[in-house]
Parts: sequence; C-alpha cells; structure tokens
Amino acid sequence: MGKFIFSRAINSILSLFAVVFVAFLVIRLIPGDPVMQMLGIHATPQTISEVRADLGLDQSIPKQLYGFVSRAMHGDFGTSIIKRVPVSSIIETRLFASLKLVLFSILISLLLSLPLGIISAIWQNRFPDHLVRLGTMVTFAMPSFWLGLMLIMLFSLKLKIFPIGGYGGNFFENIYKLILPAVTIALYLAPQLTRALRSSLIETMHSGYIEATRARGFSEWSIVSRYAMKNSLVPLISILSINVGFLFSGTVVVESVFQVPGLGALLVQSVLTRDFPVIQGLVVVFGVLVILTNIISDIAIASIDPRVRSPRAA
Repeated sequence: MGKFIFSRAINSILSLFAVVFVAFLVIRLIPGDPVMQMLGIHATPQTISEVRADLGLDQSIPKQLYGFVSRAMHGDFGTSIIKRVPVSSIIETRLFASLKLVLFSILISLLLSLPLGIISAIWQNRFPDHLVRLGTMVTFAMPSFWLGLMLIMLFSLKLKIFPIGGYGGNFFENIYKLILPAVTIALYLAPQLTRALRSSLIETMHSGYIEATRARGFSEWSIVSRYAMKNSLVPLISILSINVGFLFSGTVVVESVFQVPGLGALLVQSVLTRDFPVIQGLVVVFGVLVILTNIISDIAIASIDPRVRSPRAA
C-alpha cells in the first residue's frame, strides 16, 4: 500500500506541474491587455510601461513562468492586477465558502444516491426502479439556474424556510444558508451516482458468489449490505472524484443565483477583467484540490479492491 501511495503522489506532483505550465501559457492567449483593463483607455504610454514593469509583464514568458512557479511553491501567487492585493488573500476569503458548499453537496448527494441506487438495483425493471430512473433523468436534465430559482421561490419566498441567499456568520449559520445551493448541486450529482451504483450493484448481484449466498436463503437487503455493496462502491467513488473538479470550478451559476462568494464566481470575474495572477492562482488551487481528491479516491478504491495495488495497476 505504501508503494502504491508513493507512486500516486509522484504522478500527482508531475500532473500539477503540467497543469501550471499549460495554464500559464494558455492564459497569455486570452485577448486583451490586463494593464489597459486596469488603467483605462486614457492612460499614457509612459504610465502603461511603468505599470507593466511593476507587474513584471515586460519580462519574457520564460522569466514570468519561472517567477510564478518559484513563488507559487511558497504559497505566493503574486498581486492582483485589478484589486492590487495579494492573490492568496483573495482566494483564501473565497476558498472556505466553496469548500463548504462542495462538501455539503457531496454529503447530500450520497444521502440521496445510496438508498436510491440500492432500491433501484434490488427492484430492477419493476416500479421502484422505473420511478428512480425517471426521477434521476428529470433532475439531471434540469438547468442549475432554473432549479435554483424554483427552490428559492418554493422554500424562501413561499414557505419562508430558508434564506434567499448570502453567506456569512458562524459555522451553523453558513450551513443553514448553503442548504438550498447545496441541494441544487446535489440534484445534479446524485443522479450520476445513483445510476453508477445501480449498474454496479446489478452486475455484482448476478455474480457467482452472490448467487451462492442467495441460495442459502439470505434476503436481498442482507446480501446487498453484507456482500455486494463493498464491491459496488468502486464506480461510485470514481465518478465522484471525476466530478470534484467541476464542483469547484463549475458552480459559478449556483453561486451567482444564491449570492455565494465562492471560487467559481471569482474565476469568471478574473477572466473578464484579465486578472492573470488571480487566474493562475485559481488554476493551481483547483489543480491541488482535484489531485488531492484523486489521491484520496485511489486510496479508497485500493482499500476496497486489493487488485488495484498491484504493480501493473499502479
């Protein structure tokens, strides 16, 4: 297991360097001059030159890349071109909001998908299965902005149970305000997890050792909970880890609808204003979060299925 974790860690470090390198170069291809965006059209050429020199944008691309990587290794992503404050402080103020939202969404998704996937697999091709499949199809097809607005109209404006949006206060106040946006995201993620668990459970429950267990007189619920569930979690973990990158960077619509100051909204704002340092810092943070999630999912899968730890799999 130690060799497996070490191998995954080395691959992750190389992947992170590749992400930083590609992101640095691609960002430079975005049309527009960030200095002109900051100073406006009435700035003099001398002022533009001074600001470019102050920000290091007058240096060659290799020098800028080396400076960014060396500073990023110490947690310094530079200074925002637009806000003129350290990028790390901007990201820090937004990071915990996104972390709470994503983790809360994952928790709700698991609470929905695990029982629904089991029910759908046990009653395959019967009414409960058809109902679950129809429900997951409908919720997965709903646009996030529309679903969020419907939840606001029902639970905030009509029933007055949850606030319309916002973020702030102590931990429990934040969780309370994040319930509706977390449910909105969960209703997108849960159908994918439910379908993956259903397919995996159906395949596992038709295997030889499950048939032998069934012949001994065990109930379907007992077979699923004691024997089939563990081997069926691998596809569920894989799909969950794949979606983490989207959950962090692609929740901008949900964050906008519910006024959550997260990383997704910050990324869109930074792209629109050509704020290169903030974009680069966000790319590194997203890369680290996705890589850490993949390492955790690999360890979880390896603990469930020892065959993954073989040298050939690693």
